[in-house]
Amino acid sequence: MPETKVTLLSDARVHDAGVVETVDLAEEVSHYLAHLGFLPGTRVEVLRRAPAGDPTVYRVDNVEVALRRDTARHITLKLEHGARK
Repeated sequence: MPETKVTLLSDARVHDAGVVETVDLAEEVSHYLAHLGFLPGTRVEVLRRAPAGDPTVYRVDNVEVALRRDTARHITLKLEHGARK
């Protein structure tokens, strides 16, 4: 059975996808992100990065959401099989 890779959302590459494991931010920010769909157990895809590399656009619950690296580094993602090793 392949090993499951867990990474920070900010370190995931474009085209990676996985399931949110944790959101480790201040309560008000976590609450806001929860309303956007960033909840443990939710599937997230990395769609594209801005030309300068920040922010990154993610698809969560069929909605595109841009997050800055400083926010995304507090979210852990369990990558799906077939994503980078």
